[in-house]
Amino acid sequence: MLNFFKKNKTIELISPITGKIIPIEEVPDKVFSEKMVGDGIAIEPLEGKVLSPVDGTVVTIFPTNHAIGLTTKEGIEILIHIGLDTVELGGKGLKRLVEEGTKVKKGDPLMEFDINVIKENGKLIITPVVISNMNNIKKLEKMDGNVEKGKDIILSVELV
Repeated sequence: MLNFFKKNKTIELISPITGKIIPIEEVPDKVFSEKMVGDGIAIEPLEGKVLSPVDGTVVTIFPTNHAIGLTTKEGIEILIHIGLDTVELGGKGLKRLVEEGTKVKKGDPLMEFDINVIKENGKLIITPVVISNMNNIKKLEKMDGNVEKGKDIILSVELV
């Protein structure tokens, strides 16, 4: 007999940025460390390129280009927030490579940012990558260590 019920599905997010993973609880911004916008990890970037961690659709890009939101076909909502308090830069040193509504594949370029401009303006480059709709997530496995953009898995998500 065929089973038409949806089985638990696991989605793996690849690293959007090359750098070192930092536990979300250690991010020096309560909005992220207290998981007010979701759960995930943060990355201390070594270079200023952001790739898509999933196959999905770009649903939000903030006017200041400091954050981008993606949704997978399974409904996982992902927020990549470049640096901390970078909204205050008004877009300086931040460049979008896609627009809202763009369909993306894992590894597609999304954003570029100038690490030096961010640091010179007194902002931290720590970049949170969080899942904002945790109510749809049964289990979230977080990786640690150094990661290479487009290659290493950072999160494994089991859907409800």
